[in-house]
Amino acid sequence: MTGFVDRVRHLVRGDSRVDADLLVDRLDALGRFLRAADGRIPDDRLGAAHTLVERAGARLALSREHTVVALAGATGSGKSSIFNALAGRDLSPAGVRRPTTGYAHACGWGAVDGASGLLDWVGVLPRHRFVRESALDGTDEAGLHGLVLLDLPDFDSVEYGHRLEVDRLLGLVDLVIWVVDPQKYADRVIHRSYLREFHRNRDVTVVVLNHADRLDRTELPRLLADLRRLLDADGLDGVPLLATSALVPAAMTELRRLLEGTVAERQAALRRLSGDLDSVTGGLAELVGPAGEHAEEEINRGTVRRLSLALAAAAGVPSVVDAVDSAYRHRAGAATGWPLTRAWRRLRPDPLLRLHLLGSRRAGGIDPADQPAPVTAPGQPGPPSLAGAGGPVPVTSLPAPSAAQRAAVDLAVRGLAEQAGSRLPTPWSAAVAAAARSQRAELPDALDRAIGGADLGLDRPPMWWRLVGAVQWAVTATAAAGIGWLLVGFIIRTLGLPALDYPTVGVLPVPTAMLLGGLLGGILLSLLIRPVTGWAARRVRRRAEDRLYDVVAETARRLVVAPVRAVLQAHADARDALDRARSSHR
Repeated sequence: MTGFVDRVRHLVRGDSRVDADLLVDRLDALGRFLRAADGRIPDDRLGAAHTLVERAGARLALSREHTVVALAGATGSGKSSIFNALAGRDLSPAGVRRPTTGYAHACGWGAVDGASGLLDWVGVLPRHRFVRESALDGTDEAGLHGLVLLDLPDFDSVEYGHRLEVDRLLGLVDLVIWVVDPQKYADRVIHRSYLREFHRNRDVTVVVLNHADRLDRTELPRLLADLRRLLDADGLDGVPLLATSALVPAAMTELRRLLEGTVAERQAALRRLSGDLDSVTGGLAELVGPAGEHAEEEINRGTVRRLSLALAAAAGVPSVVDAVDSAYRHRAGAATGWPLTRAWRRLRPDPLLRLHLLGSRRAGGIDPADQPAPVTAPGQPGPPSLAGAGGPVPVTSLPAPSAAQRAAVDLAVRGLAEQAGSRLPTPWSAAVAAAARSQRAELPDALDRAIGGADLGLDRPPMWWRLVGAVQWAVTATAAAGIGWLLVGFIIRTLGLPALDYPTVGVLPVPTAMLLGGLLGGILLSLLIRPVTGWAARRVRRRAEDRLYDVVAETARRLVVAPVRAVLQAHADARDALDRARSSHR
């Protein structure tokens, strides 16, 4: 008997108390985990955690002064008899050969105000609720004040609804007393379907071998030892194991003492929730994996650069860069070339204009209300790029990406997702892959707008264009003055008037020298400026290429990398929250 007492004390010893504040913190952490995992882990993997958070919040909000204890067992185990013996009245119908208890019955000790709310939450019908004490009891029942004792239906009932009710109630009560009898204590159903499932709730689990009065002094120790062996195999080592008999008041003493200690300690509800929390978080650990690198470090620059290069190729950046080079040379020639040939050059279309044709998109036509204003080149009405000008962003008419370019983009997106999610558990790596593709449909238009709105560095003609243009106009004016002077002399001679006496420069008349000098000067200046134009065009090309790759990279970061990093950050938050939820110490 001393061994029984020691095992009873194990349940109520002070060194295993659960800190209520710590439990609340752990439940809050589990809630943060669920928020971080929402939409990223399949709902069926999170059902138990959602249920626990909801149930724990409801239980903690109700009376902490009451302890809900359930008597559970199979048909004929005698749990209803124990219920009636503890209550001192026949409150629950007892049966031996067939299931008798179809509904849970409840008996409360002490004040019933808080107990009523608990029983409403548990779901015990009002007609099946009883109050134990009366004025005649005096202080006999004071040790059980705060106890709410439930007699559950038989879990092996032929009525399937009875078992469903048992399973529901077992998830809500604070402490479970499993009642077994000498004939069926080793039944596989109770061990496999129930007792093994309570191994994380061993602190709120008690097993009683009922009908001890039917056993002689040699059989009882043997059966208790065998039952202990089975409980240890179920992971319930250390769980209190008592021998009881509803027919012998002395055989109920240890069970009553255990209930008095449990009620006085006010720890059963906290221990039950703590055990459920351990069970749920233990099952979630595989969903987050071990601690890894910071989310920002999971995506390296090389991977982002490969993605940006693939997107740039698919978006037609090389074509735009070539057009910028050609446009610069075209405009430089129009601004610095021989004025007599400028009109002819302006008849040729600007290379950039071919990339800003209205009414076309890679994905098809656009809404007329969304059409941008016409785009023209510098030196002509309107700028080539409206970025920063307060107007609508131009829509380019770049050619659609080829199948190879689309495949390259898909490979780059997949590669980024695989590299970012390589260290994550399957649900999170799948979430990373989905996030990387989540805005795939928006990429073409986003890249189109980014490229169309990029500042290509051609908005303002360089100062040296104006200087060279002014020199060209000066030498052209000199040539025009020379030819005009020669025409005047020719007319005078034709009219028979005295011929003009042209001044000379060496052997050449000044008008002839002006004409030839202006023509040769313009041609020579055009030839001399051509390599300068080429060097400047290459410089503008490189600058435009850098800017275009920057806007493409920014689009890639916004539409591909940012969603992936959001998942990685959510995983880090979920992992930290779960670590906190699993922690039993501050």
